[in-house]
Amino acid sequence: MLPFAGPFLAAFVMTGVTEGTPGIRRLLGRFVQWRVGLRWYLFALFGLPAFMALGAIVLPGVLASFTAPPLPLLLTYPIVLATTFVIGGPLGEEPGWRGFALPRLQRLYGPLDGSLVLGPLWSFWHLPYFWMPEWGTPKDTGLDVVWFVLALTAATIIYTWVFNKTQGSLVVVTLLHASNDAFFTEQLFPAPVVTDSLLPTAIGFGLAALLLVVLTRGRLGYQDPEQQEALERDKTLKEKRSQA
Repeated sequence: MLPFAGPFLAAFVMTGVTEGTPGIRRLLGRFVQWRVGLRWYLFALFGLPAFMALGAIVLPGVLASFTAPPLPLLLTYPIVLATTFVIGGPLGEEPGWRGFALPRLQRLYGPLDGSLVLGPLWSFWHLPYFWMPEWGTPKDTGLDVVWFVLALTAATIIYTWVFNKTQGSLVVVTLLHASNDAFFTEQLFPAPVVTDSLLPTAIGFGLAALLLVVLTRGRLGYQDPEQQEALERDKTLKEKRSQA
């Protein structure tokens, strides 16, 4: 429950302090902003797992270690994903990182620089987990911390792009986070460089983030607040007309 006592709670407290009740309503509204198009749900479910797998197979010897996942693992994966979404870290963290911090960092520094600020903050918040055996990973060396910070900073760029392209939907970015946490790369490629290191994840996320930066010229789908407000007004008007 640590994430809910951290970023989740902090998001609502700080939003209430800085923006009052209207800000709380806007933050809550991001939780029900689910009409974003099927492609974003597909990306949230399969995008990061694909990047993790690609980051693994480019390393020598990893592809040869491929092992078909057992049927019970495939059958239980949707349950694991749903459980991770609801009571794992994603729902507890995303209101703070993307719901509160990211919009403000983008306004101050822009989408790319804001992500480069948020990524290390998000990474360092996780550092105590490296000394918790129940986290289930052997990542306890200085180099592993480096890979972890690089991987999450690159992931932050991807999350920022998804957040902006879905008009700030916390539903989609939380699902994106859950797919990252629940995917079973180690079972697919049981090579030591995959099971004992975060290097494959850092490579996969890093290449994807670099591609997004190049293709979007660093904008990552971001629109100025005035433009965003105009789009939200148009969206509200369309919904009212459809209900009339």
